[in-house]
Amino acid sequence: MKLRLKQRLFGTYGVLFLVFVYAPIVMIVAFSFNSNPINMMVWSGFTFDWYWTIFGYPTQLNEQTLYVESTDQLLAAVMNSLIVAASTTTISTVLGTMTALALFRYRFRAQRFYQGLLYMPMVMPDIVLGIALLVFFVSIGMSLGLYTIIIGHCTFLISYVFVVVSARLAGMDNALEEASADLGASELVTFRRVTLPHIAPGVVGGALLAFIISMDDLVITYFIAGPDSTTLPLFIYGMLRRGVKPQINAIATLMLLFTFIIASLGLYLRRRG
Repeated sequence: MKLRLKQRLFGTYGVLFLVFVYAPIVMIVAFSFNSNPINMMVWSGFTFDWYWTIFGYPTQLNEQTLYVESTDQLLAAVMNSLIVAASTTTISTVLGTMTALALFRYRFRAQRFYQGLLYMPMVMPDIVLGIALLVFFVSIGMSLGLYTIIIGHCTFLISYVFVVVSARLAGMDNALEEASADLGASELVTFRRVTLPHIAPGVVGGALLAFIISMDDLVITYFIAGPDSTTLPLFIYGMLRRGVKPQINAIATLMLLFTFIIASLGLYLRRRG
């Protein structure tokens, strides 16, 4: 009886936890197809019009109420987010992988202290890091824009890539690289033929993680973005300040779909590797 009671309690807790986590996401997706232009919580019918209005296509609902002020602004925000995410992912992946390899191969006195510094950006509150970056950029006279966003994202995304690649390196046998060197291979050949294939799943996983976090970041970007460097999260936040609008649900659903595709691609590459 006690065992069955415990199983029911844990089962109920698991169901309630899943409902608590995923119910808001399901509601956003469901109400993105609601045709009610005034109160999105009142279901009035199924429609794709809010998705069409995002890209500027005329619809019957669009003639009644126009919520996205400028499709060009939305597309510009998406392009800025893609530029920032792609640049940040490239830089963070290279530097994070190099740092993980250096700390894996070499031992020095301040190694533990240096590792602690790499973990700091991950545990530091976003608002503190955003204010610190803003003060730094202003103090050196650097104009806020896409470059400051890329630099700001790299400051903490390098740590994420470092952690993922380090976890992959922890299961690597040093004898493989030593055997490659004994057989006459250079350091470059050893890295390309032995080390890189082994850590490739970690590198890809870290890169995809950095890309997703950079695309979704709001707090830090809010402090270090310039007037002409609005990203997609900032654009959505600006829409929310003027009220919860049906197009916001459609944009959020598209972002969720995009994130799901990236995550699925990472899992597929990892399984194939």
